[in-house]
Amino acid sequence: MAGALAGGIIRAGIADPDCVTAVDPVETARERFHEVTGGRATEDPQEAICDADVLFLAVKPHMMEEVARQIAPLISERTVVVSIAAGIKIETLAQWFGSDLKLVRVMPNTPCLVGAGACGYCLGPTTTEADAALVERLLSSVGVAMRVSEPLIDTVTGVSGSGPAYVFTLIEAMADGGVRMGLPRADALRLAAQTFYGAAKMVLDSHEHPCILKDRVTSPGGTTIAGLEALESHAARAAMIDAVRSATERAIELGRN
Repeated sequence: MAGALAGGIIRAGIADPDCVTAVDPVETARERFHEVTGGRATEDPQEAICDADVLFLAVKPHMMEEVARQIAPLISERTVVVSIAAGIKIETLAQWFGSDLKLVRVMPNTPCLVGAGACGYCLGPTTTEADAALVERLLSSVGVAMRVSEPLIDTVTGVSGSGPAYVFTLIEAMADGGVRMGLPRADALRLAAQTFYGAAKMVLDSHEHPCILKDRVTSPGGTTIAGLEALESHAARAAMIDAVRSATERAIELGRN
């Protein structure tokens, strides 16, 4: 995710590669970051953090407290600190990093890798509107950025943070259906993926409700209504709602732990 964000920021021309530095203790990860983004990578936190305008904390939730102990003394008060760790509240980050720091909590998703991410973010109490505008500009370079209240960040996690996995599963299932009915695997997968892409683009570009777009495809007594009936018989919509609920509750649980 760090590489996706850095790559998007660089491709958008917001920052030059030599202005972007990653910190990672693993040599292969540092090499990969440089190959993918053109940015620098180091194992020395001080080299990257001391003069940073924005610091993205792209670490797993269970590692955040340990990382905070190591780098908090290096962070300038002017630096905007952006956490992408699921479940960890700004209040907790302030305890670990210091209450005077400008903190932002973000939930990105993996389509940031292809410039089509969906990110939600919220601000800490000392973060200014100018800081928020900078963060939104950076996040928008890899997709869509949406500002929400902090209690809704966990819901963003359940919808768009975990959502790509739901969609990947559905694409795979649709392709399996095509194979079941005689299509070659590669053709079925390409058709399924393109169908999801095209349908999503229609929702975003038309600004019309999905149910309206669905009804336009659904002819009386036709093939589409037969397929929709099958989805309803298997409670597909209820399953998706439950997936979002379960992922959201897990994000909340991670924050408590």
